[in-house]
Amino acid sequence: MTDPTILTYDPQTLVPEAAALLPRLANADAVVRRIALLELADLEDPDALQPIVAALKHDESADVRSEAARVLGAWEQREIVAALCEALTDAEHDVREAAASSLSALKDASSGEVLCLWVDHSEPFVKAAILRALRELRYADAFSAAVRALNHDDAGVRIEAVGVLGWLKDARALVPLARVATRDTSAEIRRAAVGALGFAPADDAAIADALLHALADSAWQVREEAATTLGKLRVQSARDTLIAGLDDAYWQVRLRAARALGQLGDRAAAQPLVALLPHTISNLRKEAALALGELRDPSVIPPLEHALNDADPEVRKAVRIALQQIGQSAR
Repeated sequence: MTDPTILTYDPQTLVPEAAALLPRLANADAVVRRIALLELADLEDPDALQPIVAALKHDESADVRSEAARVLGAWEQREIVAALCEALTDAEHDVREAAASSLSALKDASSGEVLCLWVDHSEPFVKAAILRALRELRYADAFSAAVRALNHDDAGVRIEAVGVLGWLKDARALVPLARVATRDTSAEIRRAAVGALGFAPADDAAIADALLHALADSAWQVREEAATTLGKLRVQSARDTLIAGLDDAYWQVRLRAARALGQLGDRAAAQPLVALLPHTISNLRKEAALALGELRDPSVIPPLEHALNDADPEVRKAVRIALQQIGQSAR
């Protein structure tokens, strides 16, 4: 329960409806206190938030503190954001998670100033949660802290830092992101960094090299993401490597390589893509057909027409789309 001797507000300043709930906030039953918090929140009165902040900081029940952290997520006054940041250091996991969730839902960019006061906290959980909240805000002043965090020992911190830089799309982040994409010890983080490079200029040779390196990564998830990003950026120098990716051991990589080759629009990929039309995996057949349509090469019309008899209706639909695209380009 909340000890009246540690109240951080003057009860006399509360609106009558909020003041009437104070006895229940001091009840010995944590369930009663938690419900009182919800009723305070329902008042939607900023002046009624003070007892909720006090409960977040001092209530002996983790359930009540967690509820307070969730409730306060709907408000973005500076003192509320600061209290939620402080709650990231709570002894109980559920309270920390509730505070992190509320912080990640912030929408007011001015909250970034408060968050940045905590971004260099020594506790990895706190640092990761703050970076996640800054990412959701797309807070530009978080750039330097995010770059520093790329070198953090904790993988959870590093992946959140990648997320911040990916959202900010600041060209200064390209080199450090490329380094992470090719060198980080975590495949999950390498994959995230590869995806974050999707805002690079298509003619950036250094980034293209990093993505081509990632296309040979030991983790198939990284190779899949690399194929996706190369296609998104339409890196023409990746054509041969992507064609080789059509033979990857994992069909997910082959699918993304096929899609990327369609985005590149280089007809040199036509026959390798045609070779996928009879594949046993229908998703690959479908993606190959769609990519062939993007190439608009009349020479692939016969194998596409043969694929009109495919057993999968989605593949047949993709083939019809491809034939239509090629026919339109020939006009």
